[in-house]
Amino acid sequence: MRTPGNLLRTALLLLALHAATATAQPLGIAYCDADHLYDTVPSLFYDDTDYTPRGALRWNTERYRRKIARTAALADSLGLPIIALWSVENEAVVRDIAAACQSDYSYLHRTLNSLDGMDFALLYYGDRFFPHYVEPGRRYLYVEGVLRRPAGRGDIRRFRTDTLGLVLCSEQRMVRWVVGDLRDERPGAKLVVMGRLPDRGLEEYGLHDAHARAERAGRGSVRSRAGWRMRDRIAVDTALRTSAAEVYIRRFLLDPARTQPLPTYQRRRYAGGTSYALPVYVYLE
Repeated sequence: MRTPGNLLRTALLLLALHAATATAQPLGIAYCDADHLYDTVPSLFYDDTDYTPRGALRWNTERYRRKIARTAALADSLGLPIIALWSVENEAVVRDIAAACQSDYSYLHRTLNSLDGMDFALLYYGDRFFPHYVEPGRRYLYVEGVLRRPAGRGDIRRFRTDTLGLVLCSEQRMVRWVVGDLRDERPGAKLVVMGRLPDRGLEEYGLHDAHARAERAGRGSVRSRAGWRMRDRIAVDTALRTSAAEVYIRRFLLDPARTQPLPTYQRRRYAGGTSYALPVYVYLE
């Protein structure tokens, strides 16, 4: 005769067997170019005159709020635990994006003191990623933290942790120098390098170009007359395994008249799009 105690033990045994055979949940990371997301307030430290109500681009509150809404909608559409943003002006802009998201994102921002005022930022789930070291530099931002994820799909009580180092870079020539130094200074971190990276030579730094296959298949993050080009990419530490790496493309990101990303401005004409570049993403096993 089956008693409630026997049924409970059987259920727990089946749950334990499922957890033992399940693998760790993959974790998605995306990199997005926000395409010059300025606020409307003139800066005292750099020239952002064009992106003001009286500037050449007639950048006003209505256009700013629309851009914030579109960027937040992109983050929600991605739905990934970590989203890196490039080309945001300041913390107030990042705070507005996070507040407009339906997902409960924490955010991290650092000023890079660049000539155009553009910065990096990070949207992340505060119960999955725990930053403990941040290093801003010329055209790069390094964020190191503990990544926490369930060790098995069927067992929410067991967790796996890794020390993950996120390198966000907007200039190819900076990548080798930054990564080389980090390998010496932060040897315990497994690196994920995102942004405008060289398309070769990363192997000598222990990195794998996760988007090489998508690029060979003809896909890219930006489009010109010559076709699609992988301007932004993600390189992953060889100590980590990837299960997928692709360009993120959705109809609302594209120009309805042409098969290419819809930017905020086409030359100096307001187009109202999200960005001239599509996001790229990778899943870590």
